[in-house]
Amino acid sequence: MARSKSSQRWLQEHHADDYVRKSKQQALRSRAVYKLEEIDERDRLIRPDSCVVELGAAPGGWTEYVAARLGRNGFLLAVDILPMEPVEGATILQGDFTELEVLDQVKCAIGGRSVDLVLSDMAPNFTGQSAVDQPRSVYLAELALEMCDEVLSDSGVLLVKTFQGVGFEMLLAQMRKSFSSVKTRKPSASRSRSREVYILAKR
Repeated sequence: MARSKSSQRWLQEHHADDYVRKSKQQALRSRAVYKLEEIDERDRLIRPDSCVVELGAAPGGWTEYVAARLGRNGFLLAVDILPMEPVEGATILQGDFTELEVLDQVKCAIGGRSVDLVLSDMAPNFTGQSAVDQPRSVYLAELALEMCDEVLSDSGVLLVKTFQGVGFEMLLAQMRKSFSSVKTRKPSASRSRSREVYILAKR
């Protein structure tokens, strides 16, 4: 089957992307690690010995970065619906986070720890229809927010990916009810034409 013009354009952009080339040179799992690295360097998200939960972890680029930043006494739980290769220093849980059973498994794996940081790079399977994709994106961010209400420490931080569009402002308003500081971040590794944005919320 012939590729569509949009998919051909995406492949051309992908192969010409400096971050893609850099990630291959450094043998990283994905270019997405540079997004987290930039935000972490700016906002100092990851502290040694902290407890971190990562949602939407596959293929594991963020997981490797966080595990390397945590000290020996830190704890990292990486969750994704897709299978992931092991990462030293991380506990990996495969499951669909939209299901309550998986949320219960997350709580069990945390084992009563107070979570310092929740990272969510979750994204829906895109259909190309904004009326479908945008609500799904906001819904995933809302699920991450709901989990924070249950497990995040009083001084905890949430970094969640979503997309600007319908429901985005309402999501920000929801977060401002739970967090004292809510900001947006658009790292340079995010493609400029993408509506992708990260919301950084601190208690």
